[in-house]
Amino acid sequence: MSQRLILIRHGLTYWNNLFRYQGHTDIELNEEGIAQAQAAKRKLVRYKLEAIYSSDLSRAVQTAQIIAAPHGLPVKTYPQLREINFGVWEGLTYQDLEQRFPELLKTWVDSPHLLAVPGGETFMAVQERALKCIYELVSYHQQGNIAVVTHGGTIATLICGLLNEPISTMWKYKLKNSAISTLIFENNLFSLETVNDVTHLAINE
Repeated sequence: MSQRLILIRHGLTYWNNLFRYQGHTDIELNEEGIAQAQAAKRKLVRYKLEAIYSSDLSRAVQTAQIIAAPHGLPVKTYPQLREINFGVWEGLTYQDLEQRFPELLKTWVDSPHLLAVPGGETFMAVQERALKCIYELVSYHQQGNIAVVTHGGTIATLICGLLNEPISTMWKYKLKNSAISTLIFENNLFSLETVNDVTHLAINE
C-alpha cells in the first residue's frame, strides 16, 4: 500500500508582494493569495484527502482551510511546520539585506544550509523539526492522500530530507506561492511525483 504526501506552499501575502522576509511573523493572505488558494482547492478536489495538516501561521492555515472545505475536513495545525525563524531579518526587504547584511545574503543565496541569521534558526533546525513532524503524520495513515500546507523554505528542506538529498541543494526546490508538490511513500521510501506545480494558476483555469 502507498501513500501520497501533498505539500502545498501557502498563497501570496501582503509581505510577499513587498518582498519582505516573513519567517515566524504572522502575515495573512492578500486577495491574490486567497484566489491562489481557491485555485489549489479546485486542483486538489479530485483527490480524496484522508487528512489536511498545516503550519500554525495564518497564511498557511487560511490556505489549508480553503483547500479543506470541499472535503469536509478539519485543519490540524503544527508549529513544527512553520517557516524558518529569520530573526533580525524578519520584516526586512531583499534590498534592506543587500545594504545591511551583504555577507549573510550571499550565504543565503549560495549556501543556504550554512545560513545563521542573528536571533533566528538554521535550515538544518527547520528540516529536523519538520521531518520529525511529517513522519509522525504519515504514521497516522496506512494509505491514501495526505495534504500539508506549509512554507517555501520548509518544503524545500523537507523534500531534500525525504529524498535523502543534501540540504545544500534545497534551492533546486524553490517554490512559488500555492505551488503543489507530491511525493509517494511506499516500502518506507519517498519518491518525488511532482514539484512546484502551479498549472492551477493558468489564466484559462
